[in-house]
Amino acid sequence: VPAYSPYAVAEHTIALMLALSRKIPRAYNRVRDGNFSLDGLLGFDFFGKTAGIIGGGKIGLLVAERLRAFGCQVLIYEPHNAIPAKQSGFEVVTLDSLLGQSDIISLHCPLNDETHHIINAASLGLTKPGVMLINTSRGALLDTVAVLDALKALHIGYLGIDVYEQEGSLFFEDHSTDIIQDDIFQRLLTFPNVLVTGHQAYFTREALQHIAQTTLQNIDDFMAGKALKNRVEIR
Repeated sequence: VPAYSPYAVAEHTIALMLALSRKIPRAYNRVRDGNFSLDGLLGFDFFGKTAGIIGGGKIGLLVAERLRAFGCQVLIYEPHNAIPAKQSGFEVVTLDSLLGQSDIISLHCPLNDETHHIINAASLGLTKPGVMLINTSRGALLDTVAVLDALKALHIGYLGIDVYEQEGSLFFEDHSTDIIQDDIFQRLLTFPNVLVTGHQAYFTREALQHIAQTTLQNIDDFMAGKALKNRVEIR
């Protein structure tokens, strides 16, 4: 079922950015406790900021369009097919250029040998102090240990992730009464400038309807002997 939730993932990506930039989780909990102080809630405008999108596919371009609507200058790194990004009026740059210029960096590329740990100690060293880093794509795009080090050094100002490299033993299950054994993940949760969601970016009513419709269409086409447009070849 390809491309079943590009709008859902793009919108969740923007939600993480806004929640981090305006410290929504902290503000929500504070007001529930009757605390209306603004101390520690200072945010920033997206208008005029530079946003870098790593991966110029459908989701990446949807995020780029939404950031452009906020008034951001948007840069895109897309080494394989940059034509759609250019046709949409976005500036396509090298990875190093994107890392060095961006106030906000969002990852929307597939996970493969080329992109594994594309965000690591070396690449983080090229980014601006206080950079916002968002990952709603694949957990292993981030070297989590390097990200932790950058958080401790106050180099990463905001981190929002919906995916995690070792999420297989954690996500989609209720561990509220368990002792979570993953020390790296637990350390991430201690930072006040980190927001983690449990691989829910795709999880909208519309996306689930699309999954069901496409799956049933695949079955119908197979039973009718029709060409399968979503066929996956195993090599």
